[in-house]
Amino acid sequence: MSLIKIRKKLLNIETIYHEGGPVRTDPIRMGSIAAVINNPYAGRYEEDLTKLVEAAKELAKELVPELLSAMGGADKIQAYGKGAIVGINGELEHGAIWHEAGGWSMRACLPKAKSIVPAAKVVACAGTRLQIPMHSIEAAYVRSHFTTMDVGVIDGPRPDELLYALVMSTGSRVHERLGGLRIDQISVGDGQR
Repeated sequence: MSLIKIRKKLLNIETIYHEGGPVRTDPIRMGSIAAVINNPYAGRYEEDLTKLVEAAKELAKELVPELLSAMGGADKIQAYGKGAIVGINGELEHGAIWHEAGGWSMRACLPKAKSIVPAAKVVACAGTRLQIPMHSIEAAYVRSHFTTMDVGVIDGPRPDELLYALVMSTGSRVHERLGGLRIDQISVGDGQR
């Protein structure tokens, strides 16, 4: 992983009991892990991004187990997402690298995962917060699990850095009640329904 140099990692766990409604006895846990790293291609155009893709895969293989451990294990996870903030000397494609690296690495550790991993990415300055979308790991159309998690760090990414993040949740929105496909109604098994 010599192409990537980690400046810092951030691990955040939220425990949500209610949003003004009844207090849950089984709170929802949402977690994020992010790494602020150097961008080896900042300030220049690089046609072949393969080396950064491969290095990002190795980074993700380090981050996923750490987040899963903090969340209580793979069997607890019901929703996920990924995101990237590219420092202003980089390009959006440097964030898009995280689609394959972060997404496949999470799915490989979650036996029930069939749906694509939703994503957000942006080129922005230090201190930017990114709302990373999440949905069910089993079927993208499970409406109860549509949510976001806010990720960012005040001092990054610096112009020549990247922030790659992964997010997970142990359940739906805390007081979801708007209907749609339910977890126990997934029948097609195609990652959609």
